[in-house]
Amino acid sequence: MKTITLIPARMASTRLPDKPLAMIGNAPMIVHVARRAREAGMERIVVAADSKEIVEAVTAEGFEAVLTNPDHPSGSDRIYEALQIVDPDGHYDCVVNLQGDLPTLDPVLIKAVIKPLEDDHCDISTLGVVIIDDEEKTNPNVVKIVGAPLRSAGVVRDAAILRALYFTRASAPYGNGPLYHHIGIYAYRRDALQRFVTVPPSTLEEREKLEQLRGLEEGMEIHAAIVDTVPLGVDTPADLEKARALLT
Repeated sequence: MKTITLIPARMASTRLPDKPLAMIGNAPMIVHVARRAREAGMERIVVAADSKEIVEAVTAEGFEAVLTNPDHPSGSDRIYEALQIVDPDGHYDCVVNLQGDLPTLDPVLIKAVIKPLEDDHCDISTLGVVIIDDEEKTNPNVVKIVGAPLRSAGVVRDAAILRALYFTRASAPYGNGPLYHHIGIYAYRRDALQRFVTVPPSTLEEREKLEQLRGLEEGMEIHAAIVDTVPLGVDTPADLEKARALLT
């Protein structure tokens, strides 16, 4: 598959204003995310920005960026507009949606999110990790994947990839066994992304405030590769200081 990595970035953030341009060492945070994608060996990397300031900061560091509508309701809508701008002829058939607030991301995770798309039944792929901390099991800010290992003719064929049955902020599933923390990095088949952004928000999506439920309600298959690390998402000034300590 020909893969393009799109990184949505917007200036509005209630807890950390102008977050994409927050300096970490010698570069803005959004540039560090683009560097992680480059370290992963991604073929083409484009920042989908909502402001000229982000575009200028990214292009000054030698990366590609495009200006998109500042009023998009989600990162998925933003990357879809960017895809139409930079690849109108459909050269790329796999689209990685990489969050712009993951400056310390292990590049291995970007490669890992593409692997589930090797299965022709998979429309959207994402990542998960086993929850170790008991507090996270009941924390509604930690989204859980409810899923089952991939099977063929009733036989497990890949225990490291789950077919997602549901995503929830509750502690689920019930009973003995692992709980999985969802990591919000995605890879879409191009036609799946187009389908996803052209249907309205779904009932369960609006109830749980989890966009990925729209795909499940629409009948798409979402597969999650299980990895062993959760990237640091920078949402607050305290998170920013942690990222600075790790990268400088």
